[in-house]
Order: sequence, then structure tokens, then C-alpha cells
Amino acid sequence: MRALAEFTMRGRMQATLAVAGSAVVPLLFWLSAAAGSLVLLRRGFGDAFGVLAWAVLPAMFWWYLGDPSILLVLLGTLTLAQILRASTSWSHVLLGSVAVGVVFALVLGHTSSELIGALATEVTKVLTQLRGESQLSGEELDKLQVALVPTLTGVMASSLQVTCLLCLMLARYWQASLYNPGGFGREFRSLRLAPAVAVILLLGAVVVPALEVQAAVLGPLCSVPLIIAGVALGHGLIALKRLAGGWLVGLYLAVLLLGNLICLLAVVDSLFYIRGRLARRQGSTNGEG
Repeated sequence: MRALAEFTMRGRMQATLAVAGSAVVPLLFWLSAAAGSLVLLRRGFGDAFGVLAWAVLPAMFWWYLGDPSILLVLLGTLTLAQILRASTSWSHVLLGSVAVGVVFALVLGHTSSELIGALATEVTKVLTQLRGESQLSGEELDKLQVALVPTLTGVMASSLQVTCLLCLMLARYWQASLYNPGGFGREFRSLRLAPAVAVILLLGAVVVPALEVQAAVLGPLCSVPLIIAGVALGHGLIALKRLAGGWLVGLYLAVLLLGNLICLLAVVDSLFYIRGRLARRQGSTNGEG
């Protein structure tokens, strides 16, 4: 992977081959987004535009064939990369990813409405079987399916949102590996949402979807930044306490099994700065010893 990053940064021709060539192969579209973001982070949008334009062409071709995800991930990742370059703040990037996710949801709602509707129908059938057909009337089933459509749209959009964030993290890791070894790890472990941002995201993930059916699309989109912030908190605590690598395995298992708890911990950390308190306490203890 580092070899690809080195190849990409050798010159404009190499960067164009890496970015556009990866976009041609559907299974490698994430490499195209990561390599393009590396060029953007290092050289700025003005210098990178000529390279990135070549990647957009095959992505548009795949959309023409019926797959908009490649172009959406490419443009979404580049948008977040520009936010990171301008602000040098992952908190801003995570907040920006919600806006990008909303755009994804709007596009998917238009291009994949039949697929989402079919999925909602199948999920409704499964839920009906689990609950017992006698417990739900036809009107209740219709309401359930109506609520599932925005929820499933949000889930599909959030999967692309996560992909964009992971591609950007890979690009940032490459940049640090080439020009600032260890920089990405320190940057990620220090990631912490501003209190107001964390509270707004929590409301968007939990409260707003409960008030309006169509707003259910926001639930998954607002949960993603909280989960990423929670993972950063876990990495920071593990590094602070110098715990074994097995704790990282436990952290990612907790993300899969206890996502809501990870989100809540991210909000608590934004309000009370858990890592800072532990670092000060640990420093004080070391000083006394």
C-alpha cells in the first residue's frame, strides 16, 4: 500500500494512472478515492484538479451503467479531504460527512427507489412473521413500510459515508507515512468532537427520527461521526494506558455489538474530556512516584 502511495506522488502522470486506473475497476474504486485524496491533501485542489478529473470520467461511466456509488464515494471523499486540508480538523470532517451523507441519501432516494422499496417490503414481511400476523393490521403494516424506506435509505447512504471516511483516513495515513511518520496515529487518537457538535449529532441520531418519519434517514448518518469519535477515544485510552493489542480487537468487537454505547461514550468524552482527565491524573501520579 505504501508503494502505491509513493508511486502516486512521483509525478502527475503516475498520479493520474493510479487514480484513474483504480476507478476503472469497480472493486478498486476505494483506492481511487484514497489516492485522489492523497494528491489533494498534499498539493491542493488547484494542482490536483487535472488528475482528479480523469478519475471522474470512469466513475461517471459506471453511473451510466447503473452504479452511482463509485462517483459518490469519489466526490464525497474528495470533499471531505478538502475540508480536512482547509481546517486540519477531523471534527469538521465528521460533521461535514453528515452533509455528504444527506446528499447521498437524496441521490439514492432518486436512483435506487425501487430497490429500497423492495427491501422495505421484504423487511416488513420478516417483521410480520416475527411478531405474528394477527398482531399487525394492514394499516399498521403500511405505516411500518413507510417508516422503513427512509431508514433503509439512511443505512445505504451511511455505508457510503463510512467508505468515504475510511478512504480519507487511508489517504491521511499515506500522507503521514511519506512525510510525517506517526502523525496520523497521533492525530486520530486526539480526535474529539466539540460538545455542541456531539449533542447535535446525538439529537439527530435519536430524537429527530422519533419526531418525524422521513427524518429517520438522519439516524444512521448522525451515528457515524459518533462511532468514529468513540473509536478514536478507544484508541486514545489504549495508547494512554499502554494496553496490549488485544484491547483493539475488543474495541472493534464492541463497535459491532455495542454501537449505541460507543456513541454515548463519544458524547461523554466530548463533554468531560475523559482522555485529558486520565492523562493529567496519570501525569500527577508519575510525578509523585
